[in-house]
Amino acid sequence: MNNETIFALSSGFGKSGVAVIRISGDNLHDFATKLIFPNLGGTDRKAVGVVKPRHTYFCNLNDGTGDLIDQCIIIYFAAPHSFTGQDIIEIHSHGAPAVVNKILNFLSTQNMRIATPGEFSRRAFLNGKMDLTDVDGLAALLDAQTDKQRQFALKSMLGGDAEIYTKWREQMIEVAAYSAAILDYDTDDLPKNITEKILRKTNELYQEINNSLSRYNISRAITHGFNIALVGETNVGKSSIFNKLVGANRAIVSNIPGTTRDVISTQIDIDGYLVNLSDTAGLRETNDQIEQMGIDRTKYELENADLILHIFCDDTNVKPDNKTIIVINKSDEIKSRKNKNAIYTSVLNNEGIDTLLNAIRTKMHAYLDNTENTLVINARTYKLLSDTKYELEHAIEKFDGNYDIFSEHIRTAADNIGKILGTITANDVMDATFSQLCLGK
Repeated sequence: MNNETIFALSSGFGKSGVAVIRISGDNLHDFATKLIFPNLGGTDRKAVGVVKPRHTYFCNLNDGTGDLIDQCIIIYFAAPHSFTGQDIIEIHSHGAPAVVNKILNFLSTQNMRIATPGEFSRRAFLNGKMDLTDVDGLAALLDAQTDKQRQFALKSMLGGDAEIYTKWREQMIEVAAYSAAILDYDTDDLPKNITEKILRKTNELYQEINNSLSRYNISRAITHGFNIALVGETNVGKSSIFNKLVGANRAIVSNIPGTTRDVISTQIDIDGYLVNLSDTAGLRETNDQIEQMGIDRTKYELENADLILHIFCDDTNVKPDNKTIIVINKSDEIKSRKNKNAIYTSVLNNEGIDTLLNAIRTKMHAYLDNTENTLVINARTYKLLSDTKYELEHAIEKFDGNYDIFSEHIRTAADNIGKILGTITANDVMDATFSQLCLGK
């Protein structure tokens, strides 16, 4: 880690009541004193002294030439009791873009540079304040749009995922150690039934990791949104139902078949969960190349949907599966209602929309609730977990009494978990992890 002092705007760009500018580096106490004394505002204007960590100071911030930039609150955090583990100074100024730019320009003349995206968190990691799962959780938290996303990401950021990974790695190291010990010690010096015990423990680890991978789609649905696709033939009223669920006229509604020729998507919040709602092109045989492209995209949406709303406008007897809700629309034109597995709706009469929304809620909660032990899994951790599963599986299936090969599989699995945590790192892994974050983080 280089020892350059870095700074960045930690709050968002644009007009705001307050902006927070963060500085991180070694030995910033003198610079904090220079900023604060003798520039204290209010009743402490004539005060002098030494800056105390974690105290707030109301100051007139000058640009070094005596010109006033703004009245600010300045806080000094002494290492190692800070976000990065280094000395940190936070400047809380007014959030006008002109004020923020003036402060950033001033800091750039003070033997420091602007931070790269994620550099504050990288320093926190290198100083032992975070592991890579904490960083992944922080990235998910910064992207959170709904309350469930916030809860899910916060659990990971505060070490919930790291606790699970650490336990797995410690158990793998123990299994590998016993496997190696079998080669070096007499049977009488080892625990009874040692082979049976290490194989059982390896199988338990395999099952736990396999279960976590099987819940990857749940993790993806919480962090990136629960995918709902409205599908059906042309002119069954998909766009009308889409607009009702969204609460706005996002999709064009027309009696002309094939009006929707592309996927129209929007995001809504249902009970704290982010939902990606997609209105798709009507399914039918067509010679229109553009409409066919829309139909091809509909098929893609179907493959990636967590829930499908299959819309009809006649009294079909089609039965739903676990992934599908059958909706019979234009119920005001239907005399008999024979399908007990369907929800009948009429956008014209506003009938059945609440029933449909409640059915969506039921399906969604059944899929997404009870995620206490679900890991925040992204592309990086999914690959490493899959590799870990492979090593454990081969250790079990290929075991023929050769403990050298067995223990090598277990050690490789433990190394993969170490890469997830960051206890074993490579520059490309770190770059991919920290580049998720924004300036000031």
